[in-house]
Amino acid sequence: MKFLAYTIGDDSTPLPSPTPELFAEMGKFMAEAFASGVLLATGGVAPQEQGITVSYWDGKFSVVDGPYTEAKELVGGWALMKVDSREEAVDWAKRFLQINGGGESRLRQVFGPEDFEPGG
Repeated sequence: MKFLAYTIGDDSTPLPSPTPELFAEMGKFMAEAFASGVLLATGGVAPQEQGITVSYWDGKFSVVDGPYTEAKELVGGWALMKVDSREEAVDWAKRFLQINGGGESRLRQVFGPEDFEPGG
């Protein structure tokens, strides 16, 4: 099973700079997650001012640059995990949030072609 875990960001509240201790602890956590095969990819997300919305309705495209005044919740960062169960994904998210000192992480199962193959 694959899960996309993402944290919720708020551009109106700047985050404090991470301490060297946090960098070290998060580095160990990431190394463990990559080595175990759970963490497939991870990254941060640029501020909404740098975002782009592409829409397609009624045969017409619309491209709009950020910021988005209607946005109430923004993705702050993400991680793609490969786990054996929903519970394992939750456990990894809990560990990340504890190391990070709090926050909110949302998990969504991700499906790929391998999930629709016979016997897959």
